[in-house]
Amino acid sequence: MLIGEYKHVVDNKGRVTLPSKFREELGERFILTKGLDNCLFGYSLKEWAVLEEKLKKLPLTSKDARAFLRFFFAGACECEVDKQGRILIPQNLREYANLQKEVFIIGVMTRIEIWSEENWQREMADESLSVEKIAQKMEELGI
Repeated sequence: MLIGEYKHVVDNKGRVTLPSKFREELGERFILTKGLDNCLFGYSLKEWAVLEEKLKKLPLTSKDARAFLRFFFAGACECEVDKQGRILIPQNLREYANLQKEVFIIGVMTRIEIWSEENWQREMADESLSVEKIAQKMEELGI
């Protein structure tokens, strides 16, 4: 399981070091794509295959489904971890997620998310994420 929050720096070539615990779970190669909320999602090849199977079931007759598939797959790339534990984040993905220097890499069960420091701080300050509201939503979801 991917858990935790780590702060790292993107170098001037667009490379970032992945936390070693995440490298163990993701493997030497994994998929990185545009995520929701202006961050990037990273999936192990195994988890990506599971996700692909689910997404294949979306109806092609649905305009929303087609738009989501284009958004999700057109931005996807396969990343390879180098000997120093770094990955190269393509320019288009760095621009989408506004990744400058400082980034947060977080584990969210079956995926990682890579956030710009600015976007992560804004997300964490969001009033809709108060502990009380989260607890209420968890109760609504039966958790």
